[in-house]
Amino acid sequence: MERTLVLLKPSTVQRALIGEIISRFEKKGLRIAGMKMMQLTDELLDDHYSHLLGKPFFPALKASMMKTPVVAMCLEGVDAIAVVRYITGYTNGRKADPGTIRGDYCMSNQQNIVHASDSPEAAVVELARFFRPEELYDLYDLNLDRLYAIDEWQ
Repeated sequence: MERTLVLLKPSTVQRALIGEIISRFEKKGLRIAGMKMMQLTDELLDDHYSHLLGKPFFPALKASMMKTPVVAMCLEGVDAIAVVRYITGYTNGRKADPGTIRGDYCMSNQQNIVHASDSPEAAVVELARFFRPEELYDLYDLNLDRLYAIDEWQ
C-alpha cells in the first residue's frame, strides 16, 4: 500500500469543510492511517516550503497557513499519491475541473483547500515531517477485497 500526506489547509478549517473533504477521500476507498489537528510553526513551514523561500508570495502563504490549525492526514491505498492528486484537482481552484475537491470548493491558487504530496519521495519526507512513526497505524482492512482485485494489493 502506498501512503501520502494530505493537509487540510486553514481555508478548509475556516469554511467548516473538514468532514466533507475527508468524506470524499474515504468514499473513494482511501484509508486514513493517521490524522491529527495541529498548528503549524514558522520552522515547520520554512522546512515544508523550502523550495519557495525567497519568493515574493511566500510571506503571505506562510501567514495564511498559520491562520488556523490544519488537519494532517496520512492516506493509504493502491496508487494513493496519484489518486489523491487526481481527486484534489489542479492547484488553482479557478482552473480545477468540476468534481475535484478544488474544482468544487475553491476559487484560489493559494487558498486551495488541500496540500497533497506530489511523488513517492516527497510523501516519505513529508509524512516524516508531520507524523512520528507511532502516530501512523497499520490497519488491516477487511474490505480490501471489495476495493481491489487481490493481485492489486498483495
